[in-house]
Amino acid sequence: MERKKRVAALVIHGIGGQRPDFAEPLIRGVNREVKRLGADASAIAWQPVYWDDLLVPRQQAYLKRALKDGRLNYQRLRQFVVSALGDAGAYRQRPSGMVAGAQSGRTYERVHARIREQMSGLYHGPLSERPLPLVLMAHSFGGHILSNYVWDSQQTPDRTLSAFERMHWLAGFITFGCNIPLFTFAVDKPVPIRFPATRLPARFKEKARWLNFYDPDDVLGWPLKPVSPAYARSVDADIRLQVGSAVGGWTPAAHLLYWRDRRFARHVAEFLATFVS
Repeated sequence: MERKKRVAALVIHGIGGQRPDFAEPLIRGVNREVKRLGADASAIAWQPVYWDDLLVPRQQAYLKRALKDGRLNYQRLRQFVVSALGDAGAYRQRPSGMVAGAQSGRTYERVHARIREQMSGLYHGPLSERPLPLVLMAHSFGGHILSNYVWDSQQTPDRTLSAFERMHWLAGFITFGCNIPLFTFAVDKPVPIRFPATRLPARFKEKARWLNFYDPDDVLGWPLKPVSPAYARSVDADIRLQVGSAVGGWTPAAHLLYWRDRRFARHVAEFLATFVS
């Protein structure tokens, strides 16, 4: 008989070409480290959120048309640019008073609908409609996406959803290779999401943490506390972490190496273990 879940972990990817199984290396690594700590890894309910398929068809169609005559150089690099910058461009928002609460466009809504679907599947599936502390894990641009999603849930909650699905049980936010700061320059005083969730039960609120990891060689990963005094209060720690090996870890390619890095997995495991030990 499967043991009951004690914490939910939702993982989202960032920009660039992604596969549906993008989170598997991280999940395996974290579960392994949780077991090393003597905690119950089976008590973690994992839920990846894959959204790259929403944009790939249009990106690939354009690339096929643009590259067919061979007049453009650096074609492989151009494919990366279209995938990476195309994702960010499609998921665009008009600046408003608060960066995280900006007005949405069609792709914005489609990506958020995917998150809502996965949250519903998590709650009605592995959790058996039993609310548990929720830890969000977001790589790169995914941090910006989840920040917007949580903001929208807090500002204009959908009363048809459960308290869990409305993010009332948000107890952890782990951002890595995060570029939220790059999207805050449109306003004078950026304000983050309310963290931890105001309605989170007290026994979990004392464990709640927003941990932001960045590799010093990752030019797309940035500290969050310097964004504004409000971010400095909400984020518990900006953690400088060298990921990867000497081959790629000491270059900007470090941005892609968090997923398989044992040191990063150990940090995540140590936090999740506080809920399952």
